[in-house]
Amino acid sequence: MLELAISSFVTLFVVIDPLGMVPLFMSVVPGAGAAVRRKTALRGTLAASGLLVVSAFAGSFVLDQLGITLAAFRIAGGVLLLLLAIDMVLARMSPLRTTAPAEEVEADLHHDPALVPLATPLIAGPGSFASVILLMGRADGDPLAMLTVVAVLLAVMTILLAALLAASRIMNLLGMTGVAVLGRVFGIVLSALAVQLILSGIAETFPALAAG
Repeated sequence: MLELAISSFVTLFVVIDPLGMVPLFMSVVPGAGAAVRRKTALRGTLAASGLLVVSAFAGSFVLDQLGITLAAFRIAGGVLLLLLAIDMVLARMSPLRTTAPAEEVEADLHHDPALVPLATPLIAGPGSFASVILLMGRADGDPLAMLTVVAVLLAVMTILLAALLAASRIMNLLGMTGVAVLGRVFGIVLSALAVQLILSGIAETFPALAAG
């Protein structure tokens, strides 16, 4: 159980990347006062947490209904996370963590950046959705293991909220260069996790290769 907790924390922390989310958050609320930033950070984090918890429990059901095996999803999720890791290592803005033009228009129309783009796709994006579903798959229906994954998810989201609430101080302390350096380090870790997911999915799909 401890191994699952540590693995879940490392995976979710690296994928959600609380420090890397700080400059993105500041770009969502440019020129906003401290009270508005606090409200936006709180609402965005709560909304993203709800989406991820729902996907954690509903993900396996959806995969079953679509006839997708967990092994296939591990391979697909590993590839997705590897693409995200490459962008993190190269310190470039990943399409997996940015908003499409249509999403930006929707955000402007509703004047609520806490939901779009902050909650989704910036926080609860393809990488984080894939991660929580894969981690719940490792729980294999064990209630305690599933609770562990959810608890770790909420812990990471709490860290994210703390980072967003202290966004201006973090930017003054680290600057864009410091955030980019940390992002590269996290990207290397994430790339290793992604490759492991791909190898695990292949081994599960083709047991003969694993045995050989």
